[in-house]
Amino acid sequence: MAIDPLPSDLDHALLAGRVWHTGQQGPCVVAVREGQTFDITDHAPTMADLLDRPDLAAFLRQCEGTPLGSAREWMARSQDPARQERLLAPCDLQPIKACGVTFAVSLLERVIEEQSGGDPRRAEAVRADLQRTIGGDLRSVAPGSEGASRLKEELMRRGVWSQYLEVGIGPDAEVFTKAAPMSAIGHGAVLGLLPDSTWNNPEPEIVLAVNSRLEIAGATLGNDVNLRDVEGRSALLLGRAKDNNGSCAIGPFIRVFDERFTLDTVRACRVQLRIEGAQDGFELDGVSDMREISRDPADLVRQAAGAHHQYPDGFMLFLGTMFSPVKDRDGPGLGFTHKPGDRVTIAAPPLGALVNTVGDCTRIPPWTFGIRALYRSLALRQSPAS
Repeated sequence: MAIDPLPSDLDHALLAGRVWHTGQQGPCVVAVREGQTFDITDHAPTMADLLDRPDLAAFLRQCEGTPLGSAREWMARSQDPARQERLLAPCDLQPIKACGVTFAVSLLERVIEEQSGGDPRRAEAVRADLQRTIGGDLRSVAPGSEGASRLKEELMRRGVWSQYLEVGIGPDAEVFTKAAPMSAIGHGAVLGLLPDSTWNNPEPEIVLAVNSRLEIAGATLGNDVNLRDVEGRSALLLGRAKDNNGSCAIGPFIRVFDERFTLDTVRACRVQLRIEGAQDGFELDGVSDMREISRDPADLVRQAAGAHHQYPDGFMLFLGTMFSPVKDRDGPGLGFTHKPGDRVTIAAPPLGALVNTVGDCTRIPPWTFGIRALYRSLALRQSPAS
């Protein structure tokens, strides 16, 4: 599967991101125009400031900045873990939220985790039973509809109701906090897994960039790394399963909405996943079709924020995935789990590709550069232009 790391229409795409620049001893907000990267931090000190501009697309087209070379060069150097100058996650002050069980396939997999108690050896039997019982019912049900209510009553009668079915077909979406501001890793960085997890997987997703006015300003790619054995033991362990050092990857850039790239483009995206094992030569390919999402992206934003919850710095929102790898890796019936060194590629033609390798969250570089460090770094720069 040949994948271009940058958008297929790069010469026309309006991209915004962040890089670590040794000359500035810290992160820079960058714009990418016609494939070239420009430092615009003096005009937009943070990504949150940039996304709040009411004239964002026009601003990115016209804003002057310091040339930093081509986007392809930044993508290439970011693949070297030893390089300090590299792409960062294209978000900073924004909390990182995520939506769960927004596709019928992933909904079934969450129920499987729950009913198998996080044991991959029991998963195949549970999967087959659920497919026979409810698999065909879920794809045609609109969450929160009368049909969903009737299905809930029937599933409760059968004794197979689950908390995951509640958020999958009920009126309220699952929206949780995936990671703290400044904690996401970017393209080329090493993903972190808890060393005691034996059943885990990537979750390839589209991530919306929402500003403080709750406007969807653009979109990017993300990996909502998941520990299936941990969450399967108890949904109350969601934080341990989801939020660890290096467990949230976002990038490579935010593509800003304009006349060529809109929310309808996101709705029509096909998100590709490729996993390549460094230890065993294992390969896995899959595709998530956004047309199969059960809740519209705009509705997920409304459920995440509004009169009930404000985000003065905006937020990033993972939209969920339909792809939970089940291909056996270590033996029949054991399904898929990561191994150290796995190379994970998440791609969509309008957005490019996010590539990371897999490591141990206790051994990869710790997260040390937070919000206070960001503001100290910005204070060392010249005063932002008015």
